[in-house]
Amino acid sequence: MEWLSNLITDGTSVAHIVLLYSFVISLGVLLGKIKIGGVSLGVTFVLFVGIFVGHFLQQGVHNYGFTTEPLNVLNFIQDFGLILFVYSIGLQVGPSFFTSLRGNGVKLNIAAAAIILLNIAVMLTLYYTCMDTSDPQNLPMMVGVLCGAVTNTPGLGAANAALDQVGAAQFGGTLPVIANGYACAYPLGVVGIIGSIILIRYLFKVNFKAEEDNFNAHNGNAAAMKPHLMHLEVGNPSMDGKTILQVRNYLGRDFVCSRLLHQGHVILPNKETVLAMGDIMFVVCAEDDQEAITAFIGRQVEIEWDKQDMPMVSKKMLVTKDKINGKTLGSLHPSSMFGVNVTRLYRSGFELFASPGVTLQVGDRLMVVGPQDAVERFENKIGNNANRLDRPNLVTIFFGILVGIIFGSMEFNVGMSMPVKLGLAGGPLIIAILVGRFGFKLKLVAYTTNSASMMIRDIGLVLFLASVGIKAGGNFLETVMNGGLLYVLYGFLITVIPLIIVGIFTRIYYKQNYFLIMGLLAGATTDPPALAYSTATANNDIPSVGYSTVYPLSMFLRIITAQILILMFCS
Repeated sequence: MEWLSNLITDGTSVAHIVLLYSFVISLGVLLGKIKIGGVSLGVTFVLFVGIFVGHFLQQGVHNYGFTTEPLNVLNFIQDFGLILFVYSIGLQVGPSFFTSLRGNGVKLNIAAAAIILLNIAVMLTLYYTCMDTSDPQNLPMMVGVLCGAVTNTPGLGAANAALDQVGAAQFGGTLPVIANGYACAYPLGVVGIIGSIILIRYLFKVNFKAEEDNFNAHNGNAAAMKPHLMHLEVGNPSMDGKTILQVRNYLGRDFVCSRLLHQGHVILPNKETVLAMGDIMFVVCAEDDQEAITAFIGRQVEIEWDKQDMPMVSKKMLVTKDKINGKTLGSLHPSSMFGVNVTRLYRSGFELFASPGVTLQVGDRLMVVGPQDAVERFENKIGNNANRLDRPNLVTIFFGILVGIIFGSMEFNVGMSMPVKLGLAGGPLIIAILVGRFGFKLKLVAYTTNSASMMIRDIGLVLFLASVGIKAGGNFLETVMNGGLLYVLYGFLITVIPLIIVGIFTRIYYKQNYFLIMGLLAGATTDPPALAYSTATANNDIPSVGYSTVYPLSMFLRIITAQILILMFCS
């Protein structure tokens, strides 16, 4: 059995390291599925298993002569996992990062930014009033507590990367193990977020039925690009003899006429089709424009197209050809060149009006209407090959990481004692956001299937968490015995004080819907368990709207501010 003993005790062997990570990750993922009060810690439990295993490995080194795992190998796995994690997050939030800063999203994102700033303010207040500021280890530990209190693992990774930039000399020769502060604060952080959501509900005596009715009343027609379908009979004499293009220009509103009933015959119209009184148009337009278009063209009628003499088919098809990526729908000339009309576009779970100016991206799903042969010709043009989307775009991933690392390594002089670098977390994150939003302009296909994106993200996350846990385990008990319980208390205060203040302010001053506030509090702390609790309690998807609105900016700010705190106060 010597081979088994060597496998466990020889920390320098590749087999030992692979075995170690496999054990920590598999056990952590399994334990993370256990729910307490309907809430689980998910893959974050890998950190706690890593700490537990790291503690016993360290005991084995001291008591039984185990060989220590090479620190450079653990650091590589940790940093590579962090890069994969933050880059996949950037690709995920990139398409919605800028659009979330519009309309009602501005108020919600201001509130989320206020929560983040208050988290920092509470942390600094506790540090300067309750801790020994002469000890250089204490502030980094409080940054770790801050990241755990708001359950933000990427922030922990960014802070760790910033500590490497500062160097161990600033801390007496040993870098602070801030993962221990994170681990102390994390469990009660989850409880504090959900507790704050519940407290605000009872403070304002929220009626769920009234909140849902109110949200639907105010947001049912809010999306300017949400498609609206209707049948209109041409009743405006000024339209008689005019082309569809002329009617569009008169109206100043965009719409698509996908079918036209003219003198008893169904035709597929294009912009040059001439209209006549009594024609019946099947119109698709933005929901905001439907009243104006109806008032100008004529009354709405009912018609069964299947009973007409010209068979038409409607088909959803995927944009899968790389050469279509970044082109506008109008540049494909679907009506004039292919004899079809594109009426709707589905992207990232949202249904949009397919205006000629919309930019197509690989992964978009189009609703196409026309004769069977014409629809098939257009299908060949855009691809509609779902198998192509099952393959991850490795060029986009690794080229983006390449540029992200170069960008993150650039030094910026901003008046601090040392140049600031975005590091291995900030650089890839910003580049991924830009690639996710504007990559099509460089012919980079940012589309990745949801399962592939989740796989990359979770693999990066568990590698990072396992590495941090294994490295932190050696002195975790010492940390708990020397102030760890205070970290738990500090973390809880950092969690709940900002959430309650901003939640009350948002409800009173912004008069926001409670379900949106649930999503706001979960999104500002980037906490999936809190979102799961919110949607289950609300029994609708409205909290997800608030969560998805503030999540992109919140994730970005959490990562950047964690780095800034270390670089500002510890360099």
